[in-house]
Amino acid sequence: MRFGVNYTPSTGWFHHWLDFSLDDVKADFESIAALGLDHVRVFPLWPVFQPNRGLVRPRAVGQLALMLDAARETGLDVQVDVLQGHLSSFDFYPSWVQTWHRRNIFTDPDVLDGQRRYVRALAEALRDKPNFLGFTLGNEVNLLTESNPCTPEQAGEWIDALLAECEEAAPGLPHVHSEYDAVWYESEHSFLPEHAANKGAMTTVHSWVFNGAAQRYGPLSVESVHHAEYLVELAKAHAKDPGRPVWLQEVGAAQPEISAEQAPLFAEHTLANVLTCSNLWGVTWWCSHDVDRALVDFPEREYELGLLTTERKAKPLGEAIARMVRECEHEPVTRAPIKLHGDRPSWGPGGAFFEEWMAHAREGVRSSIELG
Repeated sequence: MRFGVNYTPSTGWFHHWLDFSLDDVKADFESIAALGLDHVRVFPLWPVFQPNRGLVRPRAVGQLALMLDAARETGLDVQVDVLQGHLSSFDFYPSWVQTWHRRNIFTDPDVLDGQRRYVRALAEALRDKPNFLGFTLGNEVNLLTESNPCTPEQAGEWIDALLAECEEAAPGLPHVHSEYDAVWYESEHSFLPEHAANKGAMTTVHSWVFNGAAQRYGPLSVESVHHAEYLVELAKAHAKDPGRPVWLQEVGAAQPEISAEQAPLFAEHTLANVLTCSNLWGVTWWCSHDVDRALVDFPEREYELGLLTTERKAKPLGEAIARMVRECEHEPVTRAPIKLHGDRPSWGPGGAFFEEWMAHAREGVRSSIELG
């Protein structure tokens, strides 16, 4: 079992790439390691790293390499997302896919050529780092389909092409892709459960109960604190390989759905439940540090998601996670299978299958999911 955190820099948020301070990064990593965590997931900003299709900035790539070295000094492994893409309600695109240059990032062959170039440049700098855990293609890239429409076939082809580039450029590492839960819960969504559960080295799931679970059932309800466990089991059901690992790549306690006072208990129950799942590779909490309120225009829920303050002090939530990391064991349990039925909306909060699975959970029954 791996326990880590999605790294949100305490100074400047992800805009820190514009004013990169290795000292700040080292101090952030020391505060993360002090919680007992073993890895971070980090996020280069695509327009900062590749401002032109033919230019991947050596200085930016070098700073990312220094970040991995700093992490190693504090005992942290690093997983690197490539295309940002989408972060905390903001979308980041380089100018060469925007305005009158507008190109679809999933289907345009020139864009794909540029993305391959970007992957190769990062891989050349990182692949020999002993603490490099591989690439995620991008953070919740399916959020970008509204402005970059594609068919399910095109989405699958894009994933395959870039995962192949990752493997060729940095062979033997667990490269993955990530989507938010529309891949599981929304009808006619072009990124499919079959993509999530079968492409890449393992399946990633992002569990956020502000998707309706907390609003409908309550922040500490069975439905909310079992949501991550449910998503892991739903992902396992769609995997052709019964032993395929699942990575809970994002889970967090977002306000106002979960108050700061409720967050530690939410974390304890969520982790205790998901740790009963077999094939679980690890848990990576969102996120490391709060967002400085000097930065404006974020949704309110984004400011205080951190385990640590912007002054790098552990919050009660961070202390709870640290305690769970010290004390919890990964103990998969025997599960009673339930046949999956209905369409994707029926699998989400309020849907018929979701309700059926959670009814068993309310009775203390741990359920697996089988395709019908």
